[in-house]
Amino acid sequence: MSQTLPAFTPQDALVAIMVTVSVSDETIRTAELVAIERQVNHLPIFAGYEGDRIATVAQTVYRIMEEEDGLDVLFAMVEDALPERLYETAYALACDVAAADGRLGQTELRLLEEVREELAIDRLHAAAIERGARARHLTL
Repeated sequence: MSQTLPAFTPQDALVAIMVTVSVSDETIRTAELVAIERQVNHLPIFAGYEGDRIATVAQTVYRIMEEEDGLDVLFAMVEDALPERLYETAYALACDVAAADGRLGQTELRLLEEVREELAIDRLHAAAIERGARARHLTL
């Protein structure tokens, strides 16, 4: 990386994963942004987290993803910041953001697979997390 990047807090790392999923298809949909904001505002894991950090983390993610090895750099930053016990939480948040707009493109599916592999999420656990995300985001 050409610039020194700020270290993520565990909460920043969770936000970074959500933002990365949102930008993976190069289109940030309103439903995805609302999903990120809703998660940060309501989940206990984000208690005490300053909501204005979302924009700062998002800018960091954008800068990282412009680099050739951006995803590898991002994963390294996430793994440095996030305790292993929160890896499934990160994957669940990623799935919720991906499902928020009601459509999953190949790019998002590929990224979710990479997140699952990078964070060593058990396949059975991943399937349960994915099914829960799909169920939460169904529409009539």
